[in-house]
Amino acid sequence: MRTVMVTGVGAIIGYGVLRSLRNGLPDIRLIGADIYSDAVGQAWCDRFATAPLTADPGYSSWLRQQVSDHEVDLLVPAIEQDVDYLSDNRTELQDLGCRVMLNTATLIGLARDKWAMDRELLSIGEPSRIPSLDHGSFRDLKAEFGLPFLLKPRRGYASKGIVEVHDEVTFERHAPELGDRLFAQQIVGSDSQEFTVSIFGDGTGASVAMSCLHRKLAADGSTAKATCRLPGDLPGLEDVITRLAAHFRPEGPTNLQFRHVDTEWKLLEINPRISSSTSIRTAFGYNESAMSVGYYLDGIRPTQPHIRTGHAARYIEDMIVLDRDSV
Repeated sequence: MRTVMVTGVGAIIGYGVLRSLRNGLPDIRLIGADIYSDAVGQAWCDRFATAPLTADPGYSSWLRQQVSDHEVDLLVPAIEQDVDYLSDNRTELQDLGCRVMLNTATLIGLARDKWAMDRELLSIGEPSRIPSLDHGSFRDLKAEFGLPFLLKPRRGYASKGIVEVHDEVTFERHAPELGDRLFAQQIVGSDSQEFTVSIFGDGTGASVAMSCLHRKLAADGSTAKATCRLPGDLPGLEDVITRLAAHFRPEGPTNLQFRHVDTEWKLLEINPRISSSTSIRTAFGYNESAMSVGYYLDGIRPTQPHIRTGHAARYIEDMIVLDRDSV
């Protein structure tokens, strides 16, 4: 029996991976880990362990012990902090005792710094790049981008820390951070034009599978509602994906977020990991978690699955775990 360990199972990606693996590979043994002992993901795994923070000096020893104790075959980091830690410590992974689902170090590094990603897109003349600057006065940026424009953190995720600038007072409050921590970006399109696309890269520049959702965002930046669309029904999207994949050469599950403005696709960001809407994708026929098991453990190159179309909506549900001594 194969054993897969998933980290961050208290968050939407982590428990989405668990549920997708249980759905697609019912015989697999699932180990969940999270820094919170009451993480909801433990409801969908066979064993659960409370993890220290990756910044804890004992994290490496803890991880090795878990992999050894549970005879883990594949480790799946499901939150950005774990992806970054494992990518930064790749030499240690060589004797960890299991395979690790990681994208390329180059793509993870670029995705971690959105300004560095912007510079890369600029250097190749990528048409999907959104105009951005890391310097300028309010007057200069207003003339370049119009109002409102955005101030975005170079490092961050799920739209956290983004400032929408409508006036000079707001800009001046954040201006000292421009360049070091923030950069300015033009606003393109609207929230109603947002798409999240997951692809599976083979590391050579090919995108071998794809799933596309036209989405509405929740307050935390995740997908609240979605309509599954077939990429072939969206003119120009496959061309953009093919071009970006050929340049960045992603390996494994990779998430790209776009806005579709008139006839153009504008790239918001690339996340070199499994999508936060992975459980929704699984329901429509795109199980990137199950694909990963075959790819990383057996060297099976995924092929495009049959995708069903339809709508999805997330809602709040109660998960109750009674104490063992509760009467």
